[in-house]
Amino acid sequence: MRIGIDLGGTKTEGIALGPDGRELARRRLPTPRGDYDATLDCISGIVAELEAEAGGQATVGVATPGAISPATGLLKNANSTWLNGKPLDRDLSKRLGREVRLANDANCFALSEAADGAGKDHRVVFGVILGTGVGGGIVIGGEVLTGSHAIAGEWGHNPLPWPDEDELRGARECFCGKRGCIETWVSGPGVAEDYRQATGATLSAQEIAALSSEGDRDARATLTRLTDRVARSLATVINIVDPGIVVLGGGVSNISALYDLLPACLPSYVFSDRVDVKVVPNLHGDASGVRGAAWLWPEQSP
Repeated sequence: MRIGIDLGGTKTEGIALGPDGRELARRRLPTPRGDYDATLDCISGIVAELEAEAGGQATVGVATPGAISPATGLLKNANSTWLNGKPLDRDLSKRLGREVRLANDANCFALSEAADGAGKDHRVVFGVILGTGVGGGIVIGGEVLTGSHAIAGEWGHNPLPWPDEDELRGARECFCGKRGCIETWVSGPGVAEDYRQATGATLSAQEIAALSSEGDRDARATLTRLTDRVARSLATVINIVDPGIVVLGGGVSNISALYDLLPACLPSYVFSDRVDVKVVPNLHGDASGVRGAAWLWPEQSP
């Protein structure tokens, strides 16, 4: 049996899978924001509940918003900043009395979708998280590309490409300390901030999308700007990695207008005479990250 944990910025989800990948049990709790010890308690509590329901001890994989630094062995680059600088994998292993494997949440998402999700028929898959933060994972031939610094696919912390004058003036500071990161523009909070700047009203990305579908002019303008920014940002990755498919996940990926508008935007920015790469929603929904975490353990593992 395998347990996967998806440690998100707002919620922590766990799933127990049988040897055939069948779901045996699931749990979801709010993430204890700002409290490292409470986060460890949350994860260990979910594991205990899953094992009690499914029956028996399991391997444990965890999808995290950052990555373990090969240099220090500590978590880095998490927008859940209270986790940074902590030996999260070792602390969880101590709590649970067994080895725990960690991987970046976007890598887990990409692995799940490349294995048996929306990207299963493609050799090169770019999996994208558009949520509270913005991340990415690259899968080539069924293997996650981690990189020597454990940052492969981190497109969200490059600057927004080809910014116009308004974007240059309005570039916001990211949690990483730099200004104008892609994450500050196309994440859920970034979409909400764009609409607030235009209207003075505070709405979620999902509420803005709903207003747009009802014909609201300001909401539609926000989604038009979002689509163009996503297209510019994806183009820089496509120009380097040249994936066969881009699979979107996270709350912003649920905005259906993106899939209607992106195909017309991408050719303006991708360095090619034609653009055949598909940009599609994920198949496994919110379960992609947690499923990928469960499969961090190879099939032959006990």
